[in-house]
Formats: sequence, structure tokens, C-alpha cells
Amino acid sequence: MDIEEIKKILPHRDNMLLLDEAELIDGIACGRKKITGSEWFLKGHFPGNPVVPGVILCEILAQSVCVCLDGKIDESKLPFFTGLDKVKFKNPVYPGDLFETRCEIVKIREPFYFAKGVGSVNGKVCVSAEFSFAVTDKNRS
Repeated sequence: MDIEEIKKILPHRDNMLLLDEAELIDGIACGRKKITGSEWFLKGHFPGNPVVPGVILCEILAQSVCVCLDGKIDESKLPFFTGLDKVKFKNPVYPGDLFETRCEIVKIREPFYFAKGVGSVNGKVCVSAEFSFAVTDKNRS
């Protein structure tokens, strides 16, 4: 999937859409984000030594797993992060890196989805996590 196809699944736009491309392979969501160095979150993290913040890496994992929902939710729904567990940061992610994700949904108890994922650069794990999200109605009453 290219960026336009991802936009059909994710509600994120502008600088909060953190995937460049994604695909679903045998139930595994595989996403990619090229860290260019011009991202807003690198401006102050850290001056002179930019490193992608861990919370951003977790957001990329969460956006990636939503690829598993392609065709299962429509534009009237929104996925919301509901939890993070067992998060481990093993290696930093820098400008110039291609951050790649592998995520899958491991359990569903609607409206909650439970997932796990790994993000890596050049085959080296940078982050791993278990997380959950809820798919809710877009329009609040």
C-alpha cells in the first residue's frame, strides 16, 4: 500500500501520518517509515544528536497494525490506542534509517483489539511491544 491507500484505513493526516508504505502478508502488517531528519519530532530530541522518540516508534507500530483492519472498518470508525505493555527499546533510530515494522493482531474482543509488534532497522530490533486499541464510532454523541 502506498500513502494514499493507507489514508483509506488510517484517520491520521499531515505530520501525524507516520507510515510511508505498508502491506499485509499472511496476517502480519509490515510497515515502513524512512526517517529523513526533517520530521517535527526530531527538532528538539536531541539538538545535535537527533533520535526518534520512543513514543513515536510506538505510534508507528500502532499505525502499522491498523493495516490488518483493511476492509473491516469504514470511514465512520476510528482506532484509538488503549494500552501499551512490555515495551522494550533496544536500539535507537536515527535520521537516514528505514524503520520497518512487523505487527499482528493476536486477540479480538470487540471493540478492543490486542496486538504485538516489533520495529527494526537493518534487521536490528529497536522496539518491541504488546498493545491494544479500540475501534469506536467517529461521531461522538
